[in-house]
Amino acid sequence: MDIVFGVILGIIVLTILVVIHELGHALVARRNGVVVEEFGVGFPPLAWGKKVKKSLLGKNVLFSVNWLPLGGFVKLQGENDSADRPGDYGAVTFWQKTKILLAGVAMNWLTAVVLFSFLAAIGLPKILPNQFSIPSDTQTIRQPVELVSIVDGSPAEKAGLQQGDKIIRFAGEPLEGAADLSRLAKDNGGKMVEVIYSRNNVEASTPVTLRDNNDDKKGYLGAGSAQQELIKASWSAPIVGFGTTVQMTAVTLQGLGDVIGKGLSGLVLQFSFDEDTKTAAKADLATVGDSVAGPVGIFGVIFPAAEKAGPTHVILLAAIISLTLAVMNILPIPALDGGRWFVTALFRALKKPLNKDIEEKIHGAGFMALMFLVVLITIADIGKL
Repeated sequence: MDIVFGVILGIIVLTILVVIHELGHALVARRNGVVVEEFGVGFPPLAWGKKVKKSLLGKNVLFSVNWLPLGGFVKLQGENDSADRPGDYGAVTFWQKTKILLAGVAMNWLTAVVLFSFLAAIGLPKILPNQFSIPSDTQTIRQPVELVSIVDGSPAEKAGLQQGDKIIRFAGEPLEGAADLSRLAKDNGGKMVEVIYSRNNVEASTPVTLRDNNDDKKGYLGAGSAQQELIKASWSAPIVGFGTTVQMTAVTLQGLGDVIGKGLSGLVLQFSFDEDTKTAAKADLATVGDSVAGPVGIFGVIFPAAEKAGPTHVILLAAIISLTLAVMNILPIPALDGGRWFVTALFRALKKPLNKDIEEKIHGAGFMALMFLVVLITIADIGKL
């Protein structure tokens, strides 16, 4: 049931974020004289639709709900760059097209700022080593040590401990951090100790007989642990939210560059005659595979885990996905917003007409390449599951 709720939650969150993205395009398009023909939630086939005579997006806009619940879309009149009728997207100036194309990116980026700001006010999980904060208005809250994984057949499993349990005392001693749990488990190897823990805000205790060695590196207790730190601010919460978004943007771009670099070098070096080089290349490709997630990974693993961890982690994940949507869409990849802008700018710089056929071929090829990449990532996700 956790997976089912996680999948439903993931679809809802992703749909909201994409609708916000598309709403940015629609609002700026209307402001710049482009006719909005349809605003859809989900993707066709059509489930329900109604044409509204007067709305925030203009006159006679078709608002639709569609059967494929992954995002949404906005349909503008004359979306090709060569369209020239009044109200066509293609008929407006290059600067107006730039604003329309980048409006979705801006909306997702600002959504991330709002979500990070909200989290800063209630307790923002520390996810970066030097996470931005205002020292004079920052309170650091350390949560109890939590079990994040349980090894099958381990002392932890035999004692009835579960993922998500918060360890309060171990072998008679309170824990200051996750390192204390590892140290105490090692110091008491082979012994029976009492573990006092909290589950669903209910405190309990259980005896655990620890392993007497850790030769297989699975731990004396057989459980992975972590301690979450929260950064909490008051008046500076919006500043912290903005600063964290800037930091995360830089980290996302750097991570994306690392993934692309390792992926390309890993593919090329697979053909090397040196065995050590080929082994290193395989390791790079494995790292890339572990670093990316497609629909199956997001909905089947990441969101169920976030839903189980609580509302704060769901909001944090939504902020990160919103920021990722902004970063990915601004890249010069055909079929995405940044790619459409880049193609338009390139043909403008070359002083060549961008007719409908050429534009559709370029972005169609880009879309097919993206779908092929999604299929590959999905196969890797299934392998992980």
